[in-house]
Amino acid sequence: MSTPSAKILIELLKNNHSIMHQQVKDITQAESMVQPPFRGNCLNWDIGHLLDVYGEMLEEMGLPGTMSEAEKKTYGYGSEPLCDAAKAGDLNAMLARLDKALPVIVEKLDSLSAEELERKVKIWRGEVSLIEALFFMQWHASFHTGQLELLRQLSGKNDKVI
Repeated sequence: MSTPSAKILIELLKNNHSIMHQQVKDITQAESMVQPPFRGNCLNWDIGHLLDVYGEMLEEMGLPGTMSEAEKKTYGYGSEPLCDAAKAGDLNAMLARLDKALPVIVEKLDSLSAEELERKVKIWRGEVSLIEALFFMQWHASFHTGQLELLRQLSGKNDKVI
């Protein structure tokens, strides 16, 4: 049975995931590689980075992550802009992996007790409770999902998704 905090987090994750899909609808692999004309990264990197964030959530909950070490070098925090299409992951395959990971995250969150959610974990910010770490990761995912709106337009779409 979910704790109140886990229920809120689950709803935020589902909402964010839905918005992500709305923003990438009809984006091609080539369109996903368009770089912004300023310091930043392409839509393909953003989706890969979201997959990395999902993986971090899973790992903090004791489950296998979503990415190989090589993929983490391409899509992880601090990675260089993804300009080489040959190094990019397939956009649709990454979206399918995100779709597969979300229910696993939700199921695990739904099963954790209040005590388990208060377990201390170490993240880059220091030692925090698991639920605090997961909420931070959700915020991080929301930040990058928000970038998708601009990256969609940069790819050549001229529409209003949400």
